[in-house]
Amino acid sequence: MINAIRDKIVGSTTSLFSHGPRALEHTLDYLGDPGLLGPESISWRVIGDTAAFVGGIRALLVQTAHPEVVAGVEQHSRYRQDPLGRLTRTSAYVTETTYGAMPEVEAAVSAVRTAHVPVKGRSERDKPYSAANPAMAAWVHNVLTDSFLVAHQAYGRDRLTSEQADQFVQEQARIAALLNAAPVPLTADELSAWVNEHPAIASSEAQKNAVKFLRFPPLPLPVQLGYQPLFQAAAATIPTPLAKLIGVTPACGAAQIGVATVNGLRWALGSSPAWQIALVRSGAPVPAGLFRQPLPVVPAMA
Repeated sequence: MINAIRDKIVGSTTSLFSHGPRALEHTLDYLGDPGLLGPESISWRVIGDTAAFVGGIRALLVQTAHPEVVAGVEQHSRYRQDPLGRLTRTSAYVTETTYGAMPEVEAAVSAVRTAHVPVKGRSERDKPYSAANPAMAAWVHNVLTDSFLVAHQAYGRDRLTSEQADQFVQEQARIAALLNAAPVPLTADELSAWVNEHPAIASSEAQKNAVKFLRFPPLPLPVQLGYQPLFQAAAATIPTPLAKLIGVTPACGAAQIGVATVNGLRWALGSSPAWQIALVRSGAPVPAGLFRQPLPVVPAMA
């Protein structure tokens, strides 16, 4: 009975990320490659935990607060027609830049930079935007980093020290450099202030549309039941002024329910299989008790 429940949760969750090419499909072709960040990084720990689900939702919410960024999404993205495809692609990018061997990291970054070239136009407040602009790329990157960190500190397996939090921010800045994103803060406190006090943030119709979609995305009912506590958990971590601008108010007890939901997902899923296979590829030891998946088979050397 317990295994059946666990398997159902695993199936429902993994189905969300199965609408595109599988990330790290050929990563074992690069045995010995630690990637950009490596097995000793804080990033592997943070993004490998189930609290990262909350961080991802939080990032999507907060990113809508920049009118030019959300205008680019509204005018150029197919998120309404293909939400799970966009989710799969975004997840694959995070997975490949965090855990990939260097050729996989470089390919993921190149794909994003190429996709950003035609994303340009004008926002509702008649300001020009370009996804290739370093400042716009910085907003997307910095909000994502801040959100993963905030979610981990609220719901993660173990809270980071201030030194570890700063290390996480600095590791993620290495990804930002590949994207030509700037400016990029290098401490957790500076990052939080940069996001929450950003001079460009404002409400917009595109923002309201995106938040409405994120609040009730078109997901199968069983998945929706699991998504809503994660959405509320994400909303509970957004500072009040920013939450008011975005238009989200967490339900009573959202943080406590979020803890229970993330813990339940951690019990069912274990830590990220991408983290596990990256450890195997890099030749690092695989900690006992973190992963539910069997160890991948390492190809024989020619």
